[in-house]
Amino acid sequence: MTAMFTGIVAATGRIHRIQPLADGLRLSIDPGGLDMSDVAVGDSIACNGVCLTVVERGGGQFTVDVSRETLNCTVGLDAVGELNLEKALRLADRLGGHLVSGHVDGVGEVVKFAPVGESHELVIRAPKALARYIARKGSIAVDGVSLTTNRVADVAGGAEFSINLIPHTVEVTTLRRLKPGSRVNLEIDLIARYVERIEEVEKQS
Repeated sequence: MTAMFTGIVAATGRIHRIQPLADGLRLSIDPGGLDMSDVAVGDSIACNGVCLTVVERGGGQFTVDVSRETLNCTVGLDAVGELNLEKALRLADRLGGHLVSGHVDGVGEVVKFAPVGESHELVIRAPKALARYIARKGSIAVDGVSLTTNRVADVAGGAEFSINLIPHTVEVTTLRRLKPGSRVNLEIDLIARYVERIEEVEKQS
């Protein structure tokens, strides 16, 4: 069964050791404040929005393997540093954000990150392949964080969308470290994928 997440970050952890594998990397991660009491080898944890499987536990850390394919289509998993963490959703859990699969659709680039009153405005440029799925007041996951778009504008090579980040989100996630030029993992809303598929089938019938 595919693991699901909500996009509500439970803690920020830190990659502190990277070992090369034949086709990827093995990451040792300090979970920070993430409750690991119910996590076992084989469980899924979203790391910066990427669903990864725990392959080892011990010493207050957990270890995951990242394939070369995953490294090629994501950012933030190939260097020592901080990352957003969320354990897989259980059926009894509250869905505080939106349904997130942990399968990154593409990488975006931060155009603007600046305070506006008590909050911050975050503007991201998404690649052309994802532009059609991003809608005003729609859901999107940025580095594993469930967010709502305020504005969307088509631009050359893709789309730019704006998000308002409340102080709490800035404080408890790695988004506080963003700046113009930063690259982020993007996952579009699952509903948009299904709508597109339905339309494709209807056109063929």
